[in-house]
Amino acid sequence: MYPVLFHIGSYDVTTFGLMVAIGAGLGVLLMRRELARRGLDVSAGTDAALMGVLGGLAGAKLLYVLEHWGEGLADTLLSRAGMSWFGGLVGGILAGLIVIVRKRLPVIALLAAAAPAIALGQAVGRIGCFLVGDDYGRPTDLPWGVAFPRGLPPTLDRVHPTQIYEAIALFVITWLLVRWRRRGAGDLSLFGRYLVLIGVTRFLIEIIRVNVRVAFGLTVAQFFAIGGVALGVALMVVARGRFARREVQGNA
Repeated sequence: MYPVLFHIGSYDVTTFGLMVAIGAGLGVLLMRRELARRGLDVSAGTDAALMGVLGGLAGAKLLYVLEHWGEGLADTLLSRAGMSWFGGLVGGILAGLIVIVRKRLPVIALLAAAAPAIALGQAVGRIGCFLVGDDYGRPTDLPWGVAFPRGLPPTLDRVHPTQIYEAIALFVITWLLVRWRRRGAGDLSLFGRYLVLIGVTRFLIEIIRVNVRVAFGLTVAQFFAIGGVALGVALMVVARGRFARREVQGNA
């Protein structure tokens, strides 16, 4: 574990902060490439992406605090601890949508271009979570189990490195989305696939993660995951219907 890289006065520069910054930078670069490939406004899309990064960080912190309200964790707003994955996703998308709507950009096209970029940024950010010992899993006897004596919270037990599991899954999702895009997947279908994949991934990760169960044995993240999968499936059905109608019209 390498939670703190160096100090600037009383401020700690953490590996988590560095990895989030790297992830955001890589995500913006990937989104710019996707925008250019689709012939969309790269400058305006980049503005939406940067706003999404800020909104994502704010949403990740706020949802975490709400999830753990009453546990004396309000100070996590200013700490290296406490980042809710779905809070970041929702906050980032909503913040980006503000720019997209104000500049009258094509919403679905921008979201589809952002999907692989979001997955890539989150994958790199999860490596940061591993380096500071946050968001780990339950105890395990598997040979790759990791102890986090300086984690959040500290543990001497060897636990599932769920941060790495999720990072690997998100890298694969990024690759799949880019591949599907190159093969001509439509915007609506692509964004729907993204929601389904991240929803399923997060739901499964939560099974072995240490997290608060709020109802029916499920965590807040799992409820968000179910909602994300449902929305993704709906978008894919709509996209399929539109494709079928175009096929009929083309053959008429």
